[in-house]
Amino acid sequence: MMALILVTQVALPLALNGWLAILPAKSLAGFVAQAAGTGALLFGLARVAQWALPVWWLPLVYGALWFAARLARLLRHSLSDLPLYAQTSLAWAGNALAIVLLALGGHCGAKALAGQRLPPLEILDIANQFGPGRYLVGHGDPNTLVNSHLRTLDQTVDRFRPWPGQSHAADFFGLGTLGLRARGWRPADPAVYAIFGAELRAPCAGSIVAAVGAMPDFDVPSKDSENRLGNHVILRWGNTEIVLAHMRQDSVAVTPGDTVAVWDRLGEVGNSGA
Repeated sequence: MMALILVTQVALPLALNGWLAILPAKSLAGFVAQAAGTGALLFGLARVAQWALPVWWLPLVYGALWFAARLARLLRHSLSDLPLYAQTSLAWAGNALAIVLLALGGHCGAKALAGQRLPPLEILDIANQFGPGRYLVGHGDPNTLVNSHLRTLDQTVDRFRPWPGQSHAADFFGLGTLGLRARGWRPADPAVYAIFGAELRAPCAGSIVAAVGAMPDFDVPSKDSENRLGNHVILRWGNTEIVLAHMRQDSVAVTPGDTVAVWDRLGEVGNSGA
């Protein structure tokens, strides 16, 4: 997983911007194709990748580098001096690569943007469940390209069958100093993550149907695959049950049968379960 993040979220964007800056297309059609292809893929990566690592604002840096590379090219040479089409086979190959990047980036970007639309399901409008702080959604889009939880809807896969309730789950991470999720790349101590210990509040009024709070918080990346919810609260609102999972040990502040109002304190974010 770490290798994939480094390749797709560091090496690839830098390579795309390096291609623009060091090997700019030498034809007008190539200039347009190269700009569109690299821009589309950078946009697609920005929308699809989670960006909990390295840091959430890195796509903005890549976008600024893309713009700077295009501007520098325009300042160095007028587009009117360029031939309309590529003049060499190598240049044509570069144009073909740019078109492939445009198709791939366009597909990913379009899927991610489409996921911002509400799905064709009953929608529950709930309040923010976090106390003070800054948080981003890691997985929460209604399509599998962005939200891996949706894969559990496929009940033909044995390991998904016990967990259909998490298919529409959303993961969050907190933002600390400089927008980092933790102090370090992937520290073991859960307490150094920005979201650990954050207050969890009731996102709606309802009744508590389950509350578990004695399970331990694990060092990263350890987990409890037998008790995947970890410490949790299940809140019933009408015919719907909302699960807040992976809570901090001994932080759960409610018991089954309690009635809560919107934004009543439920406990704290932890690293229990899986």
